[in-house]
Amino acid sequence: MKTVRLKVYGIVQGVGMRPVVARHATSCGVTGTVANLGPYVEIFAQGDEDKVDDFVRLIEEQPPKRAAILKIDNRTLDDAPIYDSFEIIESGKTSGEIFVSPDIAICDECLEELYDKKNRRYLHPFINCTCCGPRLTILDSLPYDRERTSMKEFPMCEKCASEYHDPETRRYDAQPVCCNDCGPEVFILDDPENRRGRDAITYARKLLSEGGIVAVKGIGGFHIACDAYNEDAVRRLRELKHRPAKPFAVMMKSADVVRAHCEMLPLQEEILKGHQKPIILLERKDVSGLARSVAPGNPKLGVMLPYAPLQSLLFDYDDGITMPDTLIMTSGNISGLPICRDDDDARREIARFCDAILTHNRKIRIRADDSVMDFYNGKPYMIRRSRGYAPLPYMMSEDLKGSVIAYGGELKNTFCIGVNNLFYPSSYIGDLTDLRGKAVLAESVERMETLLETKPQLAVCDLHPSYNSSLAAEESGLPLVRVQHHYAHILSCMAENDYHGECIGVSFDGTGYGTDGTIWGGEILKCSPSDFTRLGSIRPFLQTGGDAASKEGWRIAVSMLIDICGSRAEEILGRLNLIRNGNFKMHKAMHDGKLNSVVSTSAGRLFDAVSAILGIRYENTFEGEASTALMYEAMKCKSHVAACDYELTGEYIETDMIVRDLVQRRLAGEDPRELAYRFHRLLGEAAAEFVSANAGTVRTAALSGGCYQNTLLLDITKKALENRGFNVLIHSLIPPNDGGISIGQAFYGMNKLKDGGI
Repeated sequence: MKTVRLKVYGIVQGVGMRPVVARHATSCGVTGTVANLGPYVEIFAQGDEDKVDDFVRLIEEQPPKRAAILKIDNRTLDDAPIYDSFEIIESGKTSGEIFVSPDIAICDECLEELYDKKNRRYLHPFINCTCCGPRLTILDSLPYDRERTSMKEFPMCEKCASEYHDPETRRYDAQPVCCNDCGPEVFILDDPENRRGRDAITYARKLLSEGGIVAVKGIGGFHIACDAYNEDAVRRLRELKHRPAKPFAVMMKSADVVRAHCEMLPLQEEILKGHQKPIILLERKDVSGLARSVAPGNPKLGVMLPYAPLQSLLFDYDDGITMPDTLIMTSGNISGLPICRDDDDARREIARFCDAILTHNRKIRIRADDSVMDFYNGKPYMIRRSRGYAPLPYMMSEDLKGSVIAYGGELKNTFCIGVNNLFYPSSYIGDLTDLRGKAVLAESVERMETLLETKPQLAVCDLHPSYNSSLAAEESGLPLVRVQHHYAHILSCMAENDYHGECIGVSFDGTGYGTDGTIWGGEILKCSPSDFTRLGSIRPFLQTGGDAASKEGWRIAVSMLIDICGSRAEEILGRLNLIRNGNFKMHKAMHDGKLNSVVSTSAGRLFDAVSAILGIRYENTFEGEASTALMYEAMKCKSHVAACDYELTGEYIETDMIVRDLVQRRLAGEDPRELAYRFHRLLGEAAAEFVSANAGTVRTAALSGGCYQNTLLLDITKKALENRGFNVLIHSLIPPNDGGISIGQAFYGMNKLKDGGI
C-alpha cells in the first residue's frame, strides 16, 4: 500500500481540476481526497504502488484541457489514514503561490449544445462547463467556488445542481453552471417595452441587420457592434465615437468566414479558434467586401471569433432574421478610457454611441478588454495583453522574495504585482489621462491584491511626476521607487525572457521623462535588473508646438528642417508642402525663441516627422497613425535598399543625417515607398552599429518600446544586431508598448528588495 500527497501548482482553479482528478482516481482504483486550497490543489492518493504511480502519471499527462500545471510536489507518506473511497472535499485556504485562471472562451462541446434543440440549454446565453466560461471577471476571492463569484446571486436549479454534483457530467464542480431556468438574464437596458431574454436578443439582431448600432455586454465589459459590410453604419459609428480613421476590430462568425477575408497561418488559426481567442491582426484579401471604413488604408484586419455564447447568438438564432457574418466589435468605451463594466458605465459613457444596449445581470468584478496579437516570424507578438491571458503569471528563475505593486504608465495602462518569483501583469486598463481611469486603476489594484492575498511592501511607478499612475502609487502609502520610462521598457523585455544579466537596450518609443528633465524616446541603455547607464540616443531635436506636436508630425518636420536645411529651410518646406498652419516666419520665430518647445529624442516623433516629409501622413488622428502608415508604405517597397555609405553613429545616432538624406531624395523625385523602407533600414542599421560600438563586453541586446510594434523595424534591427554577434531579446506575449512596462517596473522593484536597496 502506498500513500502520496500531491500539491499541484499552476492554473488549476476554475478548469475542472478536481473532477478530472476524481475520474483518474476511479479509473486507477485509487482512494483518497482532492481539495482546492487556493494556491494549489492538494491530493491524497492511496493504493497499490503501480496504481498510485499510474494515477500520478495521468495527472501529469492528462490534466484538464484548460489547466496549466507548472509544478507538482510529490511526497510519500508513511503514517497516512486509510481511505475507503476517493472524494472531493470542501475547499480550504492556505498561503503560498496563487494562480488565477483567465476567462476561457466557449468550448466546442458547449457550442454544439447551444444549438441542439433537444438540449435543455438550447440557445442559453450563459452556457458553460468546466472547460469554458468566465473566471477572473466573476471572481471575488479564492478558492474558486461559486459562493466567491458573482454567480452566487443565481442559485442552481435542481437539474443544474444534479450535474454539478455528478462526477460523470461535464459540469461536475463547474462553478458558473446555470441554464435558462436559473442563470443570468439578458435584457435591453432602459427599454420602455421591457424586452428580456429571447425578445431582447431578437431586437438586438434586428437592429444590427438593419444598420443599427448596439452595445453588448460580454464577459469582461461592453462592446459596440454594427454590420461591418454596411458603410453607412460604420461611418455613423465613427462619427459618434469621434474616431475618424483608427481601425475597428471585427468579429467574424466562423473560421470559414475569416479565411474568405484574410490570409491565415496555421498557428494563427489555432490561436484564433483556441480557448483564449484574442483579436489577431491578419493580412486582408483584396476580395474582402467589408466596408472600406472598417480599417481605412490598413492592409490588416483585427479579427476575432465569438468567445461568449451571447456573441454566437447574435450571429445565429432561430428568429428568421438574416444577419451579416461579420460585425464591428469595438471596445465599449470613450476612446482611450477603460472599457465600460456595468450598466451605469454604459448609460454614462456609451449610450449616445448606440441605438440600444443589450446587457445582462451577471456582474463583472474585474474588467478584461480583448487581447490584441500581431505575429512576427510566424510567432505571436502581443500588442495588448488582456482577456484570456491576464493574470497568468511569469515565473522567474531567480530566487526573489517579497511583494511589490507596479503601477505602469499613463497610456495603455496595466499594473503588475510581483510576489516572490511570480509576476502577475493585469488586464488592460487603458489611458489614465482622465481621473476615471485612475479610479479604475486603484480599484483593480485593490481587487487583485485581494485575489493574490498579498500586501505589497513597495510601490513602483514611472519617473514622470504628473502621471496619474504615479499619483496612484503615491496614494498607496507604500514606500515608493520611480523607474525611468525607457529603462522600464527594457526591463520588461528582460523579465519576459527571464534574463537577469547585463544587456544593451534599444528603447525606441514615443515620449518619456528623462533623468535630465528632457523628453527621451530613442535611447540606447546599458541595463541590469537594478540600474542603467544611458549610452546614447538619437540626435536630439527641438520639439516645437507643445501638445499639438504629438498629433501633428508636420510640426516636428518643420522644426527639424529649420535646423537641418538652414537658409534653404523656407524653400524646402514649401516644396514639401509642410507648412500646414500659419506661415514660415511664425514657425521660425517659435523655433528660434524656443517658444512652447522642448528638447526631445523621441523616436515616435521622428517617425511622425518622416511620415510627413514623405507625404504619407501629416498628422495623427489616433496614436501611431502616421508611423504605422509609414511602415505599411515601406512594406510595399519591392527593391532592396543598399546600406548607407556614410557614418551614422558618433556621440548620437545621427538621425539628422538620415532625415537630410531622405529630404534630398524626396526632392529629387524618388518613390516615397522606397524612401520609407530606406528610413527603416538606415535607422535599424544605425541603432545596431551604435550598440556594437558602445557595448564593450556585453553581447546581449534587448529591443523594446512602442516603435518596436513596427515589425519591419524590429526585423531590421534584430538581424543587424545578430549579424554583429549579439544575442537579441525581443517580446512575444508582453507588449513592447507602454502596456508592457509594468512588469519591467515590478522586476526592478523585486530586485531592489533582493539587493536591500529599500
